[in-house]
Amino acid sequence: MEAVKTDVTPSFETVWAILQEVGKKQEEHAKAMEEQRKRAEAEMREIRESQKKNAEATEKLRESQKKTDRQIKESERQFNKRFGKYDNRFGKVVEHMIMPNLCKKFREFGFEFTKANNTKLNDYVNNIHLEIDVMLENGGDNVMLVEIKTQLTAEHVKDQINRLEKMRIYADLHGDKRKFLGAIAAVIAPSNEKKYALDQGFFVIEPSGETFNITAPPYQPKEW
Repeated sequence: MEAVKTDVTPSFETVWAILQEVGKKQEEHAKAMEEQRKRAEAEMREIRESQKKNAEATEKLRESQKKTDRQIKESERQFNKRFGKYDNRFGKVVEHMIMPNLCKKFREFGFEFTKANNTKLNDYVNNIHLEIDVMLENGGDNVMLVEIKTQLTAEHVKDQINRLEKMRIYADLHGDKRKFLGAIAAVIAPSNEKKYALDQGFFVIEPSGETFNITAPPYQPKEW
């Protein structure tokens, strides 16, 4: 029996419907892609705007911090300047108050000092420069270097050690064989700082009523 042939070629209407459906799908996809692109651009704009605001805020914070740092440094500088002047003036007053009586007071410790002077030493050849608030001398073997401070600190003790070391070098260079001792006078001497000074072999001088007291180091006073 002979087979019957069937025409399966799609009609124009069918093809057109398929093309319309594909075009619709492509349009929907294009719209979706456009919306996605717009959302991405919007998000990027928000991120850039946020970054810009953060950068501006960071820069403002940095400038504010710099300004605050400058103000703090200037305040510290002004305070140190004023306090330094006050400390120097006060030190001079204390210096002139105790200087006349130091020789008498140190007799209690077996020292017969006869002179008490403010002294400056300058050796430009060897670059040694010293300013000594009070130098006690007896014309003999012993010399006492007294440093005067408003409030005693550990740094003042270290400075006095350095001062006596330089004094020893200066003396040796100039043929001075005398022994040098140290003392620190302070209107305020906190207990820890006072102990530190005494342990370094220094005498500590403190006001007491209308006069002052001298505390000797617990062991033999240190000599340079």
